[in-house]
Amino acid sequence: RLCAGGPPSLSYRELKDLKTTNVLHIDVRERWEIDRFGKIPASINIPLGELVEALQMDPAEFKEQYNQKMPSKSDPVVFSCLAGTRSKQALGFAMSLGFS
Repeated sequence: RLCAGGPPSLSYRELKDLKTTNVLHIDVRERWEIDRFGKIPASINIPLGELVEALQMDPAEFKEQYNQKMPSKSDPVVFSCLAGTRSKQALGFAMSLGFS
């Protein structure tokens, strides 16, 4: 299961349905995990250790670094990882930075 802002977690099917809307999916696994286990389609990889810095970047810098429009503090964002622990930490970090 995946962690999200509203309910505490999402199933794969719920995430797949959300991806048809305007939601940003951030995979907080390490790059070697993406290489080993594969990338989730339509997600961007921002390892957990880089997330706080990334979410405070200038929007142009974020776009250049991650090839994606930087989310506003009210945009829907979903975090995922391998087991759910890091995605919950990512949610906490984002909320502490003012993301709703």
